Amino acid sequence: VQLQASGGGLVQAGESLRLSCVVSRNIDSIILMTWYRSAPGKKRELVATISAGGMTGYGDSVMGRFTISRDTTQNVVYLQMNNLKPEDTGVYVCNAEVTWGEYYWGQGTQVTVSS
Repeated sequence: VQLQASGGGLVQAGESLRLSCVVSRNIDSIILMTWYRSAPGKKRELVATISAGGMTGYGDSVMGRFTISRDTTQNVVYLQMNNLKPEDTGVYVCNAEVTWGEYYWGQGTQVTVSS
């Protein structure tokens, strides 16, 4: 399983970005898709999840600003990020739990938010 993340960039605080994670197989049966982010000096942080049943979950720091969604016809998982803050800066990576305990990672996409 291959995952390709894209959509990062440099934006100002308050602006929006949409990240995409293209998956090389049908995503409707993947147990869980997750966006993580990493920043220098910080622990990797869970940003958002979406389950095979479409249930979503979010990290406390992004609740109400970020939205995870998916297009099962295109096998893409999106992360819509609104009202971005400098503390959202980091490398965003998508992860797929294909079956219980079987994980795949994509490469990261850099998001930089200037104040």
